[in-house]
Amino acid sequence: MADESYGDVRLAALYDPLDPDRGDLDAYLAIAGETGARRVLDIGCGTGVFALLLADRGIEVVGVDPALASVEVARAKPGAERVRWLHGDATALPPLRVDLATMTANVAQAIVDPEVWRGTLAGAHAALRPGGHLVFETRDPARRGWEEWTREESYRVVELPGVGAVETWHQLTDVRLPLVSFRTTYVFAADGRVLTSDSTLRFREREEVERDLAAGGFVVEEVRGAPDRPGREFVFLARRP
Repeated sequence: MADESYGDVRLAALYDPLDPDRGDLDAYLAIAGETGARRVLDIGCGTGVFALLLADRGIEVVGVDPALASVEVARAKPGAERVRWLHGDATALPPLRVDLATMTANVAQAIVDPEVWRGTLAGAHAALRPGGHLVFETRDPARRGWEEWTREESYRVVELPGVGAVETWHQLTDVRLPLVSFRTTYVFAADGRVLTSDSTLRFREREEVERDLAAGGFVVEEVRGAPDRPGREFVFLARRP
């Protein structure tokens, strides 16, 4: 099921302007280079930022996402014709044979249902060629990052072209580990309109993820830290034998 913030057409259009600095994707671009990937499956591609960065490097990309509004934003971007966009998820992919499968940002944690998680790993495994890699990140639960998801810590005002000023903040709504829920509020100064989006993320322990990958037929090659959030996240690099 698509997160509201990505599935609502009004919010999907704001996703890139509200988060223009995607330096977090540099690590994934580096891994694509390290692995020599020429064909990539971007699971949870969202508005297509990473898929298009890959396409700029001459890489063949398939982007899949359950949020149709986000996929439509991606399809409307310059150069989008270089990417194969799929509306759906990795549990029901067409036949593919890729060198690398990715889940950037919050994608892995947004898959909260254990059955869907296992199905996603199975779909990635099936899409990868033997020797191909899967890479994704997940926050370290021990760091209790959700404690910073307060209005005081997250409040900001962003001036958006054609939209005007937008106030936005996060507010924690429920913690029942491994699930953490929060609400994001958007207030549009131009007309006073208020939109909210409720999200839930699953915080998996490193050992749990490693067991899931092994059960899914992967070999964990390395668990790295995220360069943009040192000490706060695990970046898993796994291989299909």
